[in-house]
Amino acid sequence: MKEVQIGKFTVGEGHPTFIVAEIGINHNGDINITKDLIRVAKHAGVDAVKFQKRTPELCVPVEQRDQMRETPWGYISYMEYRQKVEFGGTEYQEIDRFCRETGITWFASVWDEEAVNFLEPFSPVCYKIPSASLTDHSLLKHIQKTGRPAILSTGMSTDEQISDAVKVIGMDNLIIAHSTSTYPCDPDELNLKMIQTLRSQYPCPVGYSGHEVGLITTVVAVSLGACMVERHITLDRAMWGSDQAASIEPGGLERLVKYVRVTEQALGDGIKKVYDSELPHLRKLRRIH
Repeated sequence: MKEVQIGKFTVGEGHPTFIVAEIGINHNGDINITKDLIRVAKHAGVDAVKFQKRTPELCVPVEQRDQMRETPWGYISYMEYRQKVEFGGTEYQEIDRFCRETGITWFASVWDEEAVNFLEPFSPVCYKIPSASLTDHSLLKHIQKTGRPAILSTGMSTDEQISDAVKVIGMDNLIIAHSTSTYPCDPDELNLKMIQTLRSQYPCPVGYSGHEVGLITTVVAVSLGACMVERHITLDRAMWGSDQAASIEPGGLERLVKYVRVTEQALGDGIKKVYDSELPHLRKLRRIH
């Protein structure tokens, strides 16, 4: 399987799993919460943190803009809410500075072409294409023109739609991430064997973007060949926000990183051998050598 270089990380078969902690919008528009989440990710040992960048005026459907909802800022329209949780240039400059100071890689999902243009000055290590944007071929072409690696999330998409997206963006610098876009997602809809299906269909690295509750299934994804895994993180799953319930708290994130690294060691190379540690038992227990 092909390798893709994401900053200092080589992602692909035979390399350590690229572990991404998605902060997304779980910061609730607060830069201090953002910094706390970055610290949590760094302490847990993940490789990168990810945000979401979108232009509300382009991404919020007209019929949803005036819908009212309860938020930490009061009873406001959906459009106002989207604007409240959207970081601008000042916040991203601070995110960039703080991640450099902390020593952790960051990038973002981009939901529209303006979001790409906004992030380009930061020279991101890659772009993530959210499942919702998989069929936006104009966006895919715009990302492809930057020459940066791309991670394509495949939730709520058909085989044909995935194939069309891959044709548009090309496989030279692409990671495909299996995903199911339900928050949180029931185990019977995770369909982790799709990781193997995608690996057989496309000669590029395949990863997993999970939205389930718990850690085991993400570890299983690694055992099925996912070369990158991504999970939402939160300071507290009881916090306000649509993604908090499908997110991992600090202690869980530490365990996930540990489980993934142990799984990588345990998978081995698939070649049968007699280990030196087995020899005393062989001599003691085997009657016919």
